[in-house]
Amino acid sequence: QAHLVESGGGLVQPGGSLRLSCVASGFTLDNHVIGWFRQAPGKEHEGVSCASSRNNSTYYADPVKGRFTISRDNAKSTVYLEMNTLKPEDTAVYYCVAGIEILSVQEMCVMHFMDYWGKGTLVTVSS
Repeated sequence: QAHLVESGGGLVQPGGSLRLSCVASGFTLDNHVIGWFRQAPGKEHEGVSCASSRNNSTYYADPVKGRFTISRDNAKSTVYLEMNTLKPEDTAVYYCVAGIEILSVQEMCVMHFMDYWGKGTLVTVSS
């Protein structure tokens, strides 16, 4: 059975940094796009960042470009999201997601075309 388990969320001040981690089990990451979605209070899910399994292609939503960096380690079945210069509007539950790579990484991230979701980790950016 497939599982995605996130860690690394918490409370951080504006301008601070956090690193989220997600460990996958029950399936191989080799042919899956893996990434991060988020849901802020009262808002719909948003594709934040995703990484292709086939090449170095990545996708970042406009609000996080230049501040967030995604990386994946297939040998460890792990994906990371390095978040810098955090803003209050980054406050959300962050979900690790994965899906078989049948579309471009951008299409899969924007259209939420994923097979597996973690339970989420809360990130709160506040002073």
